[in-house]
Amino acid sequence: MPARPELPHPGDDAITAAMNRSLTALSAVVQALGDGVHTLNLVGLRTDHAFVTGRSDLSISTNPPLRLAALDEDEFYALRALLVFALEGSTMRSAVLVATTAAEPSPRACGWSIRDGWLHPMDTAALQESVIPSPGAPGIRREVYPAPALIQFPDSEEATPHA
Repeated sequence: MPARPELPHPGDDAITAAMNRSLTALSAVVQALGDGVHTLNLVGLRTDHAFVTGRSDLSISTNPPLRLAALDEDEFYALRALLVFALEGSTMRSAVLVATTAAEPSPRACGWSIRDGWLHPMDTAALQESVIPSPGAPGIRREVYPAPALIQFPDSEEATPHA
């Protein structure tokens, strides 16, 4: 018996559908965030109780031509991989995606919980609690705002995402 429980292996069709959904979700997030420099943080709790995190800094410009630049491509690919598994759902108990936008006079943050195969706006009170710096620790206070609802299109490969 292994010292650590094994994670289930989702089927190829479920992974393919989640990969497609991750591209749709990231496109919707980029459009919702708009121009600026944004940091995406994904935190997930796997079914084996291990926490996983991913982070990517993005620069977005909607002035023609549309420009999206990941400041570190490896970080972006790692974040997307975690998003795929969070959207697929069989290896994650819960996950959230928080976007922080560099803004004056203070950064702004919004977030989505990942459930039922999609990103749903987080409760702003819960998000506010999660982005408050710890007492005595250096940190930047973020202005929290409601995340926009993201339009979900049905998967062609999978009738219903893993719940």
